[in-house]
Amino acid sequence: MCRIARLLCLLSLSMIWMGLPASAQQLSKRLILKDGSYQLATKWEIHGDRVRYYSAEREDWEEVPNELVDWTATDKYARDRASGAPAPEAVELDKEIAAEKAAEEARRPEVAPGLRLPDGSGVLLLDNYKNQPQLVELQQDAGEVNRNTKSNILHAAINPISGSKQTIELENPKAAIQAHTLQPAFYINTADEQNATPVPPQGAQMPQQPEMAMDRYRIVHVQVKGQKRILGNVRINPLGKASQKEDTVPVDTRTYNGGWLEIRPVGQLQPGEYAIVEIAGNQGMNLYVWDFGVNPAAPANGLTTLPDRSAPNPPASSPKTQPPAHP
Repeated sequence: MCRIARLLCLLSLSMIWMGLPASAQQLSKRLILKDGSYQLATKWEIHGDRVRYYSAEREDWEEVPNELVDWTATDKYARDRASGAPAPEAVELDKEIAAEKAAEEARRPEVAPGLRLPDGSGVLLLDNYKNQPQLVELQQDAGEVNRNTKSNILHAAINPISGSKQTIELENPKAAIQAHTLQPAFYINTADEQNATPVPPQGAQMPQQPEMAMDRYRIVHVQVKGQKRILGNVRINPLGKASQKEDTVPVDTRTYNGGWLEIRPVGQLQPGEYAIVEIAGNQGMNLYVWDFGVNPAAPANGLTTLPDRSAPNPPASSPKTQPPAHP
């Protein structure tokens, strides 16, 4: 908003300036006062303790006490204008724009030259298609237990049949989004969750929460069977307790400013189908996952974000922390 206000101010000054007669535009100067204000004048004369000037705005002679005029600033402005130096308003606006840009860059980490993470939440794939880095948003897909249950495993009751085995499946043999690099990176925005502070009961103390569970999100290798993709198995012991088994991939995780979590495979992924899953402690895996495939020969993904080639290319943003996690 500050930047817009400044632009409107400069636009207003420009409109006033454009409304002046051509001769006044060419000849007007600034008679700068000691309080920082100024008068646009085409000429002035000093008469004792008074300065008589011809106003370029009102096209009439006016006067001001000589002791109120900042002659040093008036002379400097005249020299700067003659040399082509920018006006003070333009310099101040440039400073504000630079400050806003620095704040934006701190909020939106750079993950590749000219490519920054967007504002807002979501899960993004950092891909490389034809030697060009690009960001692709992954969509959530709902897994099914026993091909029928579509509810979240965190809230669904699994039949406690002694020794039973159930599979977690995804429809279709291939994910809509395909990574073209064998070592993609993924970015998950958890800012909304970190900013959501629960209200404790009256008189109770809020327990201190960790900044982020580094092993909360994992990459799972998905098996393709027919027209289904198998995420993992759910086993039920004789007491009715459920346990899950997935084919997880070793990853490194790190956090960035703006609530972003990066997940990157330790090594290269084999071509095939995968998914990013959320593990909620002892409660198990969330059935709503972000699925993707790895296929260097796949066609281009739609709705990608490409690098801003007009922006300078400073070094990539440094992460806040860099602890490895190998689930």
